[in-house]
Amino acid sequence: MLKLEDMIEMGRLTKVHGLKGELNFVFTSDAWDEVEADYLIVETDGLLVPFFLEEYRFKNDEEAFVKFKRIDNDTQANELTGCTVYLERKQLPDGYLEKKAEEGDIDIDFYVGYTIEADGTTIGVIDGVDDSTANVLFSIETPTGGNIIIPASDDYIVEIDDEQKIMRMELPEGLLDLD
Repeated sequence: MLKLEDMIEMGRLTKVHGLKGELNFVFTSDAWDEVEADYLIVETDGLLVPFFLEEYRFKNDEEAFVKFKRIDNDTQANELTGCTVYLERKQLPDGYLEKKAEEGDIDIDFYVGYTIEADGTTIGVIDGVDDSTANVLFSIETPTGGNIIIPASDDYIVEIDDEQKIMRMELPEGLLDLD
C-alpha cells in the first residue's frame, strides 16, 4: 500500500493540454531532474495511485506536458487536474535527500515520517505538509491515533536529527491544547 510518508511531492497537474489526454504538470521540486521514472504517483480522491508515463516533454524549467498510459482523452485527463503528483522516495538516487538537506535546499516534504518531540515528549509523526498558504503546517499523527496541526516554522525547530528522523521543537505554551 502506498503511504504519503514514503513520497516526495513533485508538483501539480494544472490543466488539460489538447484532446488526447495530455496534462500540464507544474513542478515544485527539482527531483524530477534526478530520476528516470516510469511512473508518477497521483493523489486522486484521497488515494495515492501510480500512473505510468507514456511520454512527456518539457515546456520550460518549471512545467512539462505529461501523457499517462490509459488516459486517452480530455475528459479522463480533466479528472486529474488539480491533483498533487509525487515520486516514491525509493525512486530517488541513493543519498539524494540527504545531499539536499546538507545543502539547505530541501523540500519541506522531506520531513514527512519524522517524529516530533517537544519538551522531551513525543508529539507524533509528521504525516503530511500543508504548504498551500504562507504559513506552512505539519500534520501530525499522534501516538493515540489522533491528528493535530502545528506550524512548520524555523522559529520553533530546535534540532533535526536526520539519522534518527526526529525533529525537536520548542512550541508556544498552549499550542497543543487547541482543538
